[in-house]
Parts: sequence; C-alpha cells; structure tokens
Amino acid sequence: MKTLNKGLAFFALVGFSVMSVAANAAEKIAVVNMQLIIQSLPQVAAVEQAINEEFKDQRQELQKLQSDGNFMMEKLQREAATMSEDEKVKLQTQIQELSQQLQQKGQPLQQSIQRRTNEERQKLIILIRQAIASIAEAEGYDLIVDASAVSFAKPEYDISSKILDQVSKAN
Repeated sequence: MKTLNKGLAFFALVGFSVMSVAANAAEKIAVVNMQLIIQSLPQVAAVEQAINEEFKDQRQELQKLQSDGNFMMEKLQREAATMSEDEKVKLQTQIQELSQQLQQKGQPLQQSIQRRTNEERQKLIILIRQAIASIAEAEGYDLIVDASAVSFAKPEYDISSKILDQVSKAN
C-alpha cells in the first residue's frame, strides 16, 4: 500500500511538473539589448556634451600643462648640447614639476568626469527601466531578459527598438 501511495505521489508530482512546464510555455517573454539601447540613445550625446562643457576649463588647463611640458622636453633635446649644466638641471626640474602638476590635477579630474558620467548613465538606466516596465505592462509580458544573459533569442522576441523609441522621446 505504501509503495502504491508513493507511486501515485510520484506520478502526481510528474504530472504537475509537466503542467507547470506547459503553463510556463504560455508565458510571454521578451529580450532587451540594454547595451545597444544605451549606445543608441540621443540623450547620450547631450550628456557627453554637457560633461565636456562642465569640465572644459580644467581640461584646457591640463592640455596647457602638457603642451608646456612637451615644449620644454623638445627644447632640452634640441639645445642640450649648447646648454650649461645649470640650465639643463633647471629645465629638467621644471619638466618634473610640470609632470607632477599634471598628475596631481589629471587624476582627480578623471575621477570627477567618471563620477559624473556614471551619475548621468544611472539616470538613463532609470528611464530605460521605466520604459521596459511600461511596455511590459502594456503588452502583457511576463518576463523581459537582458540580451547579454541569453545565448540565443529569435529576433521577434527582441523589443529593444520599442524601448529605444520610448526612451528617445522622453526628456
């Protein structure tokens, strides 16, 4: 009797599993290529331009330091044979000081630019996620997966263009 009950329980479990798989097959699934969407958004160009404008003065200062350092290095190479030892040492010291200034100012600037870029990227990701939720609700999707997490999906499952259109219109 116990084996009969175990057997029935096993077949019931298998039956529910098969029905569960069949129910899952009826789910509406889509794929979104987040990387493609982010790269294709018109807002990205506007963000890059705003960030470039925000840090323009600091970048110009770094470029001036770099060009001054390059000029001094070329001068040292060109005129080393005719310079006195004191002039060489003085010029080398100036080159080293410029190099240190460039490093001291360049690294924080790079970090600031990276931080601002990440902040703006997060804003765009929020817009994208809102668009995904909106389209999922409007079209009845049960599951939307990032394309990078999927080995293969038929093109008809890709709703990236719909998301891109909606986010491009948002501002």
